[in-house]
Amino acid sequence: MSGVAGHHDGIDALLADARSRLSRITPTQAWREVRDGTARLVDIRPAAQRAAEGEVAGVLDPWVIERNVLEWRLDPRQQASLPGVALGDRVIVICQEGYTSSLAADSLRSIGIERATDVVGGFAAWRDLGLPVARLRAA
Repeated sequence: MSGVAGHHDGIDALLADARSRLSRITPTQAWREVRDGTARLVDIRPAAQRAAEGEVAGVLDPWVIERNVLEWRLDPRQQASLPGVALGDRVIVICQEGYTSSLAADSLRSIGIERATDVVGGFAAWRDLGLPVARLRAA
């Protein structure tokens, strides 16, 4: 249903629409904001992916919130929200390659977290640039 509000011609159109509302940032920009304490990095990758690929170093205090509960954990109006979250927070979402994170950041913006964005290239780009990472220990 092309042209109908709320409907898209496939995932590519949905992704382009979401990204049209974001000011996406590079991994280096994300690292600087998180390092400087002006933003919170939120890793939405599932546990198995983090175990296989590694994760952002703990020194940066990333929040790990899997995608299926993201909005509830970051909406301060919800009982399930994390302590201290606010709609005015700068939230940078990261996934493995920067696709799911765009949809997630746009969803956060739609619930009132207007400073949400995501990382171009995701964790793969972050890791490839040599930014701080950690490997998960085998369970």
